[in-house]
Amino acid sequence: MSSVLVTGSNRGLGLEWVRQYAAAGWRVYATCRLPDQADDLQRLQSQNPNLSVHRLDVTEPDQVRQMAVQLGDSPLDVLINNAGIYRERWGKDQFGRIDYADWLDTFGVNTLGTMRVSEALVDSLARSERRLLVAISSHMGSIADIGAPSDYAYRSSKAALNAAMKGLSLDLARHGIGVLILHPGWVRTRMGGDKAPLAPAESVTGMRRLIDRFRQDLSGHFYRYDGTEMPW
Repeated sequence: MSSVLVTGSNRGLGLEWVRQYAAAGWRVYATCRLPDQADDLQRLQSQNPNLSVHRLDVTEPDQVRQMAVQLGDSPLDVLINNAGIYRERWGKDQFGRIDYADWLDTFGVNTLGTMRVSEALVDSLARSERRLLVAISSHMGSIADIGAPSDYAYRSSKAALNAAMKGLSLDLARHGIGVLILHPGWVRTRMGGDKAPLAPAESVTGMRRLIDRFRQDLSGHFYRYDGTEMPW
């Protein structure tokens, strides 16, 4: 049975990743900061015997290490680094009144959190057949695509994530582990808002196609959910 671990899976894209992989018969490790408050996730767990829910805050090293302990010697085919925050979505971060503590927190989740989880679970990936690490980025992390001001914390955290994942793809190539960097599109989630054109199901379905078609020579590349390669 193929296996996948998803971070930030209590709502939005993360919840949809869990829903689709569980429906496809995968062994799913669904993680979030507050499992007791993740009602939709708990409901999915009650309906799927191969789905387990785990507490994981990607900014907490002890929790990340504990997740690796819980996996033990079990192989992990796909790691979906989905957890992320976008605080400017609620009107923060305009130049002249930047909250630098928020900026650091954004880096802590979006960039360092992904690296921390990836580093902790790389041995589990190496034991699997697929050996694929996925990072959910954003077109806002593309420096070539910046055409508007503001959103400094989120943009820079995703640009840094892209750079880190590109480097990691070279580091992990010798272990046969691939790295796929994905832009999910503008999706109707709490982060994306009600005006976004994409439903979570459409976005995740597209990204799963890219995962299914992955080849090692695509490692370190940055793709939109529909397969379009993104500029750096």
